[in-house]
Amino acid sequence: MADIQTMLSRTFNNFFESEKSSGIFLIVCTSVSLAIANSFIGPDYLELWSSNVAGLSVEHWINDALMAVFFLFVGLELERELYSGELSNFKNALLPIVAAIGGIGVPAWIHLKLNAGTLTQAGTGIPMATDIAFALGVLALLGSRVPASLKIFLTALAVMDDLGAIIVIALFYTAQLALAYLLGALVVFALLVLLNRTFKVMSLFPYLLGGALMWFLMFRSGVHATIAGVLLAFAIPFSAKAEDEESPSHRLEHFLHKPVAFVILPIFALANTGIVIGSEWQEDLSSTNSWGIIAGLVMGKPIGITLASFLAVAIGVCRLPSDLRWPHIFGAGLLGGIGFTMSIFITNLAFTGNAEVINASKMAILLASFVAGTLGFLWLRLFSRSWLLKQN
Repeated sequence: MADIQTMLSRTFNNFFESEKSSGIFLIVCTSVSLAIANSFIGPDYLELWSSNVAGLSVEHWINDALMAVFFLFVGLELERELYSGELSNFKNALLPIVAAIGGIGVPAWIHLKLNAGTLTQAGTGIPMATDIAFALGVLALLGSRVPASLKIFLTALAVMDDLGAIIVIALFYTAQLALAYLLGALVVFALLVLLNRTFKVMSLFPYLLGGALMWFLMFRSGVHATIAGVLLAFAIPFSAKAEDEESPSHRLEHFLHKPVAFVILPIFALANTGIVIGSEWQEDLSSTNSWGIIAGLVMGKPIGITLASFLAVAIGVCRLPSDLRWPHIFGAGLLGGIGFTMSIFITNLAFTGNAEVINASKMAILLASFVAGTLGFLWLRLFSRSWLLKQN
């Protein structure tokens, strides 16, 4: 156990500790937003987010512009994991990659099975995602009760889940495509890669300037503008050397860490969780769409993650870390059912203009995330007690 602990990088430890506190802050913001939305000032609160600023609603600016910064941060994290983190070693990366595929596929299949051929079929992508902040926040509450490699596994799994969600958004949640603008965005991306790989430009300014232009072109193209944030992350110079923390990618990730965790995601939560729980809330939660979201997150995630991992280990494609047992993987699968940020984000894309379905979907996401988080915490706490006794 001690040896594994020492293998955890300083970057990972800082990341994990920050996610613990940011997860708690997100819960507070969500609770405040729900309370206000269902109070006497609820209509004014909801109107605030729908008010027009420079041709777009405040909520639209948050979900398209501010969240592009979040996706930039996710892209930087993913880049670090691929080049110097757990995902840099194919053998180490394979288990969370396979687990993520199972955790994406099974929930999507459950939702599609319940909603195929209906207007809510577009919500198939909603239960695919895992919220990193909340999932690691719950795991952090267990402290040293869980093996260190479980924290690494869940982090890598959540990062791969985010990548899957990004691909789903790009492929399936694109409005009418304006090809000229899309090609323009890709040309800007290619130029930024050229600045990095050929001209070795290490200043952040030209990349951020190009990223802003790429965001505008992507926004006009019909492809969701937040994808520009991910592309920008992979255009910015990165160094895989442990001692080189002055590369632009390292500096930008470090700079964005706290603002994303304590400003951008809380604002997103406040703007998107103003859910009005009306008299027909039971009917809303009993729809096939809501059941698809709830069953996908609460059941599909742990089943998909555990089953895919078990099959991969059984056929010898990858191996289980020495300090992990299958109940640990199942517990991580339960925590993977905390969808929140990405699930709400995809909801807004899937049901644009249908406020009633969006409201019901968000209610289902919050309920499913709460149940999944609670079950994951209780399961790992119960199992970890016997695991610790065996270790000692």
